[in-house]
Amino acid sequence: MNYREDIEKREYEILDARAAKAAESRGRQMAEAPCRYRTDFQRDRDRIIHSKAFRRLVHKTQVFLAPEGDHYRTRLTHTLEVAQVSRTIARILNYNEDLTEAIALGHDLGHTPFGHNGEAILDRVYPGGFKHREQSLRVVDRLESSAKRRGLNLTTEVRDGILNHSGPNLPFTMEGQIVRFSDRIAYINHDIDDAIRSGVISEKDLPEKNIRVLGRTHSNRINNLIDNLVHASADQDRIQLSPSFQEALDELREFMFRNVYDSARVKRAEDMNKVEMVIRQLYDYFCSNPDRMPDLYREIAGEDGRSEAVKDYISGMTDRYAISLYSDLFVPKAWTDYKG
Repeated sequence: MNYREDIEKREYEILDARAAKAAESRGRQMAEAPCRYRTDFQRDRDRIIHSKAFRRLVHKTQVFLAPEGDHYRTRLTHTLEVAQVSRTIARILNYNEDLTEAIALGHDLGHTPFGHNGEAILDRVYPGGFKHREQSLRVVDRLESSAKRRGLNLTTEVRDGILNHSGPNLPFTMEGQIVRFSDRIAYINHDIDDAIRSGVISEKDLPEKNIRVLGRTHSNRINNLIDNLVHASADQDRIQLSPSFQEALDELREFMFRNVYDSARVKRAEDMNKVEMVIRQLYDYFCSNPDRMPDLYREIAGEDGRSEAVKDYISGMTDRYAISLYSDLFVPKAWTDYKG
């Protein structure tokens, strides 16, 4: 039978000297008795998977606001792809897979409805500005509360990896740095896949210079990027790509912003106006009527302020819940019942 102490002991025998060891974790914000069978990083992973915020990711948009088809990525499928890439890299380099997986599964818990479009709008509406990486940390620290505790009370290593999976600062663990790279590797490549499926771009539109370096198919690019990263990172004190692969990935990302993420075919003015109307009107309504929010957010309004609570409530909504709530609040019932 494997007990926690046995797993922690094996980590010292198997993992790279630079890998995070569960027995050396910097700990939690609130002290807890250890689990008999699971390390602290394994417990963090399980808490994230069982959270409500994780389940809601299945109904949150990745890029396309109203995709017609069953095979477009959602925020949940993106998260699972990041976790898969991250664990593969961690296994090859002998870093801590449990920590890597926990960070990957939690990195996007704070994403808004309607993808990055919703994030940009909430950033304009909320006076303090909005960053999904900061909101993801707030989700695990404050919003996923239960009768037993406030927040998920995750380890410092997981919290740092979630906060710094993007933005100006690197995670202090190698595992967190793996997730940071895996996030970009995953989303650029699966967004290419979705953009081609939708007809926004075709394979021949992809920049030839970068495709020659990274690979011509989705699977080849993923395999080549992982292969390059593990060779460039072996025996190094940071996770990295080789200069040629980093340049090719950066340029491919710039191509995606010009031709997909900021494309008028993806950000159709009509859809964007609707998204802005939904988020702005919900925000204004609940700032004026905080008593209409669920108990948790009414409590937050009393502790952290009304605008903070409304931002928390709206950012946690799924696309379909936000639309349904907007309809209930602002669309006359006779209109929704009208059959023509």
